[in-house]
Amino acid sequence: MKVSNHPEDLLVTHALGSCIALAVYDPRAMVGGILHYLLPDSSLDFLKAQKHPYIFADTGIPRLFKECYSLGAEKRRTLVKVAGGGQILGEHEPFNIGRRNYAALRKIFLKNNVLIGNEDVGGTKPRTMYLEIATGRVWVKTTGKEIIEL
Repeated sequence: MKVSNHPEDLLVTHALGSCIALAVYDPRAMVGGILHYLLPDSSLDFLKAQKHPYIFADTGIPRLFKECYSLGAEKRRTLVKVAGGGQILGEHEPFNIGRRNYAALRKIFLKNNVLIGNEDVGGTKPRTMYLEIATGRVWVKTTGKEIIEL
């Protein structure tokens, strides 16, 4: 996870397969952050969640928002973009981690009245997500060099 209020910063997270990248941005405060989490639920490994809370949806997502709020962002102004949650091994992936990661995010957002502004989820291609702090612009690149504005 990275959070910034420096206009010159470009936040990037690479290699989104079944992982989810969540970008949040407050345009008035010019505060944004990206979280790249790997698994939906910290109950899978409580000790790991204590050492590395950002790898789980249920511990990482709240921390991302809190860090942005500590830099001046406000929930009512915060824009949210999501990418990842793919099935990199194909539709017959046995554990469905990508789908479970996305379901965990949706559950947390529903409980906290957070709306997703735009998303690029599912599929089988890895992605890289970018967040430009000066403008709040978010885009995703896939392995085929396709660029998707979110």
